[in-house]
Amino acid sequence: MRRDFKIQKRGILVAVALLIAADVVLAVYSWQVANAPQTPRALLKDLQLKRDLLKTDIKHAEEIKNDIPAIQKDCEQFEKSLRSSSEGYSALSSEIGEIAKKAGLHVEALGFKQKEISGRSMDEVAVEATVSGEYGNVVRFLNGLQRSQNMYAVDALNLASDTSGQGTSNVLRVAIHLKTYFRTA
Repeated sequence: MRRDFKIQKRGILVAVALLIAADVVLAVYSWQVANAPQTPRALLKDLQLKRDLLKTDIKHAEEIKNDIPAIQKDCEQFEKSLRSSSEGYSALSSEIGEIAKKAGLHVEALGFKQKEISGRSMDEVAVEATVSGEYGNVVRFLNGLQRSQNMYAVDALNLASDTSGQGTSNVLRVAIHLKTYFRTA
């Protein structure tokens, strides 16, 4: 019995030693393959692929460079299309009121906060409006803002609390936060 255990023990040790030797041989082979110089044909193919990628990047960069004057012209045209700050808030409030009236909404509150944009001849105007009406009318109002010749960016829509105390179920009070821009020069 004791003798069988010694034979098993030696067999296991020999098997483990063979596995370790095989791992060492495979590690050496793997290291040699990884560090072997590439064939000239494979190296050439790799360099051609890199060259083609760089050519594509350069072509794309040149297209962007050539498009910059047109982009600048479009930006200047957009800035010229903005409402002048001399027209002021009265034109802005009348336009928002007109869009709301066409949509069937009642404007309950309208507030403005102007902020100068440094490095540009523009002012950003944050508009806070509270409107009330049915859901479909609110959607028509937002579509009216979108289709306006002036640029409006809606930042947020929030359901406002009903302070009238009427509690009609089909009337929504919505606080709308949007931005528009004035041309200052």
